[in-house]
Amino acid sequence: MSANFSFQCLACCSQTKARAGVFFTPHGLVETPRFMPVGTLANVKTITPSQLRDTGAQMILSNTYHLHLQPGEAIVAGGGGLHKFMGWNGPMLTDSGGFQVFSLSEMRKITEEGVTFRSPHDGRIINLTPERSIEIQNTLGADVIMAFDECPPYPATRQEVETATERTYRWLERCMTAHQHSEQALFGIVQGGVYLDLRCHAAEALAKLDLPGYAIGGVSVGEPPELMAEIVKVTAPLLPPDKPRYLMGVGTYREMAIAIASGVDLFDCVIPTRWARHGTAIVKGGRWNLKNAKFREDFTPLDETCPCYTCQNFSRAYISHLVRSQEILAYTLLSIHNITELIRFTQHIREAILSDRFATEFGHWLNSSEPAPDEGEITNDY
Repeated sequence: MSANFSFQCLACCSQTKARAGVFFTPHGLVETPRFMPVGTLANVKTITPSQLRDTGAQMILSNTYHLHLQPGEAIVAGGGGLHKFMGWNGPMLTDSGGFQVFSLSEMRKITEEGVTFRSPHDGRIINLTPERSIEIQNTLGADVIMAFDECPPYPATRQEVETATERTYRWLERCMTAHQHSEQALFGIVQGGVYLDLRCHAAEALAKLDLPGYAIGGVSVGEPPELMAEIVKVTAPLLPPDKPRYLMGVGTYREMAIAIASGVDLFDCVIPTRWARHGTAIVKGGRWNLKNAKFREDFTPLDETCPCYTCQNFSRAYISHLVRSQEILAYTLLSIHNITELIRFTQHIREAILSDRFATEFGHWLNSSEPAPDEGEITNDY
C-alpha cells in the first residue's frame, strides 16, 4: 500500500469474520465498518458539507462519468480539486464510470478498448477507456479511485459473465499502468456475477496484485438477496486481510450486517437521499412513508434515540406536513436523518465488534428469514 494509505485491523469477531479497523488516507481516517454517503455530482443531494459532517460521515463518493459530463474534470481541477471544489475536507472516493457501463446499457457499446457512450445531455459521443477513466479520476483528485470495470447484468449467461470478468481484469492491468499518482489509492473490483467459481478466481487473481484496497462489484443489480449474501461470503475472505474491503452499492441494514459478518469494511448507496426525496424515513432499518395519515398528528421525533438535527428539533407531524407540501426542507431533514441512521448502524456494529458482541447483538440481522426488529408498521426491502 502507498505510504499515504494504510489499513489497521483493531479487532475481529470470535464467531464471524467481522472486523473493526481504521483506514488511513491523506484527508483523514475512516473508522470501519462504515457507510459512505454518495455525492454523485460533488454534492450529497439536498444537504451542505457542514450538515453532512454532522451526520457522522467520514468518507463520501462522487461519480467520474457524471462529473466528466458536468462540469468537466478540468473545471473541478481549476477549482482546486474535488475536495476544495465542493467544500469537503474529508476522505473521498470516485467510482470509475464502470457502473454506467451497466446502468446505461441502451446508450453504450462495449469493446476491448473501452466503452462508447452517447451523452444524455447533448448526444455527443464519449469514449471511456481504462486509461481515460484513470486520467479523469487523477484530475478530480479523490483519495481513492476505482478501476474501470465491466459490471454484467442479472440475469446473464455464464459465458457473458466470464467474458466481462476476464475483461475487467485486463482493464485493471491497464488502469494500474495508467495510474501514476501515489497520493491516490487505486482499488480493484471483483466481478463474476452469481457464479461463485468465477468470483473466487477473480478475487484470487486480484489479491496477487497487492493493490491498496479491493471492492466487490456487480451486486445489488437484481439478484436475490440470498445470492448476494453467498457471493460476499465466498469472496470477501479471499481478499487480503491487511487491505480495506468495499462492497459497492449496498446500504440496507441486513445486507450490510451480513457483509460485515463476512469481513467487509466499507459500503455506499444512494438509498438515504433517494428515499428522502420520496418522503421516506429510515427508522431502525425500515421505511416510513411520511405521507401516511397516521403521521399528521404525531408530534414525536422520527426516532427518539437518534441524535441527528432532524430528530432533535422536529416532529413526525412537521416533517409529514413538509412532505405533503412538497417543501424542499423536507428532503433536507429526511436526508440528514437517513444518512445519520445508516452511519449510526455501522458505528454500533463497530463498537460491538470491538467488544466482541457483534454475533450476539446483531444476530437477528444475519438471518434473512427473520423479520426486522420493531417491524410493525414498517415495510422492509430486504
